Amino acid sequence: MMMPAMTSDSDPTDGVDRWGIMTTWIDADGKSQQVPTDLLASLRDVIGQPPAGLQATAPLVTRPGRDLGLGDVQIACEDGSTRHVSGSLPESFPLGYHAIKLPDGRERPLVVSPGRCVLPDNWRAWGWAVQLYAARSRRSWGIGDLADLKTLREWSQDIGAGFLLVNPLHAVALTTPIESSPYLPATRRFRNPLYLAVEQIAEATSVDISAARLQGRALNDEPLIDRDAVWRVKREALWQIFSATGPEEDFVSWRVAQASSLQNFATWCALTEHHGPDWRRWEQDLQDPGGDAVLRFSAENEEQVGFHAWLQWHLDRQLRAASEGFTIIQDLPIGVSAAGSDAWVWQDLLARDVSIGAPPDFFNSAGQEWGSPPHIPWRLNANNYQAFIDAIRATMAPTGGLRIDHVMGVFRLWWVMGESPVDGAYVRYPSEDLLDIVALESSRTGSIVVGEDLGTVEPGVRGALADHDVLSYRLLYFEDDAPRTWPAKSLAAVTTHDLPTVPGVWTGTDSTEQQTYTAVSAQEAKRGRDSLLERLGEPGELRPDSSADDAVLTAYSRLATAPSVLLSATLEDATGEERRPNMPGTTDRDNWCLPLPVALEDLPLNRLVTQLADRLRTAVTPSGT
Repeated sequence: MMMPAMTSDSDPTDGVDRWGIMTTWIDADGKSQQVPTDLLASLRDVIGQPPAGLQATAPLVTRPGRDLGLGDVQIACEDGSTRHVSGSLPESFPLGYHAIKLPDGRERPLVVSPGRCVLPDNWRAWGWAVQLYAARSRRSWGIGDLADLKTLREWSQDIGAGFLLVNPLHAVALTTPIESSPYLPATRRFRNPLYLAVEQIAEATSVDISAARLQGRALNDEPLIDRDAVWRVKREALWQIFSATGPEEDFVSWRVAQASSLQNFATWCALTEHHGPDWRRWEQDLQDPGGDAVLRFSAENEEQVGFHAWLQWHLDRQLRAASEGFTIIQDLPIGVSAAGSDAWVWQDLLARDVSIGAPPDFFNSAGQEWGSPPHIPWRLNANNYQAFIDAIRATMAPTGGLRIDHVMGVFRLWWVMGESPVDGAYVRYPSEDLLDIVALESSRTGSIVVGEDLGTVEPGVRGALADHDVLSYRLLYFEDDAPRTWPAKSLAAVTTHDLPTVPGVWTGTDSTEQQTYTAVSAQEAKRGRDSLLERLGEPGELRPDSSADDAVLTAYSRLATAPSVLLSATLEDATGEERRPNMPGTTDRDNWCLPLPVALEDLPLNRLVTQLADRLRTAVTPSGT
């Protein structure tokens, strides 16, 4: 879902029709492209027309000190108080989600934001980028889990790291075959029970799960992460615990506090086990989450629905225990599966028969399609941005950090409606409102926010992100300028999950894989590898007889010269892994299924891990301390 950074020369306001579609756009060759008339008509039909009067009741997103433009109004604040405002909001007006009382008795949502995300004062830090599923310990059940995340956090703290950056932890349909990509979740509001550490559940001591423990730990010997096998073992043990112990009072209270959102999700989970993972293929009356048939199903299957709610309770508890005040930056995917829970609940907000993606560029001549339906902008607005707020809030809490995948989607998204990603157009989104909401949620949780701005970055985007204190994402592999010139408001890294590891580049393993699994020719693979090799170090730093470990240390030493507030190293590079976690555009490669070559218990003993940590720790530690 990531592309090398480049900018278009288009004016962001040019050629936008009243549906929010950019009728013209600038391609990777700098040429102006016109959206075909028939495609434009189809997209307009999908988007539809907002109802009359929507603007008068749509959310007003603003900041203290700004004029509301409404004259004298009464505002019902979220704390229960009522305030009178004439003209501008006072600078002392409380941040939060309020409501303007309209003369006709209706209310208009008012969102008051600080406008800037949290940035710790005088704080620089380094940390690990972790694919949690890959980070197995000897006590894991075939997959890295939240107890392993806690182990990683404690070890990282001990060696001076300040954060962890983890892959999306969101839930998928737990029906076989289980979706392996963390970037195509069923929901962005709830978490994946595969990450539960079964033995860490307190009630587990009340039942005999020894057989499941043996089966689960045996899966650590498998060369790949087998999610289907892991869930078969974990589900049986979790159901055994749930059935034998019954709901605790704390769980009951927590479940009530989550209200309809958790009930809908837990019901969807139970429905998938009866009717399959795609709600669009269920009986018609089950496709309405608020319909009588779904209510009857939920009542008739309360134990099963309660089980799935109980899983989310334990996921919340274990994630909080894993972080304990340490910054864990969770990743927010750009969208969700069209078959999943969020698409079922929010189906009226999503564009059907449309997928988000990216147009062709220098690095992907066919373009990209990511399989997630986009939100229709005016419907998102009419829903008071609740779907967006819920996704941001659920992913940000309780770990103090958020990375927004493909953050350019806050500004515009490439809608694909046709046989290939070429058949698409850009659709605009209310970026100022959305970024202010991110800033408000950041201020409430004390969370740092990173925007993955590695795609086709139009003018003004990076400036807007910086104005909101959303950190840019800078890669050694992509940037032409030396790291020492990068902005301080950034997270600096060498590579990501979609790109080659340093050992993979140095040894040529990644080039071989590209030729095996993609249409990349040997010449193209060599050209790409040569380009990356040039970026690993200054001229003369690496010799032909240098080792892969030397290449890793040289690359991160160069990265460490960046003034970026955050410096990140992948555990794949640190452990000498030659294969990248994911190779975009492939279907027969073991994407998202590769475990780290080193067990968690052995990381502190690994020479390369230790040396790499020393280099980054030295870079962020003030001289003499």
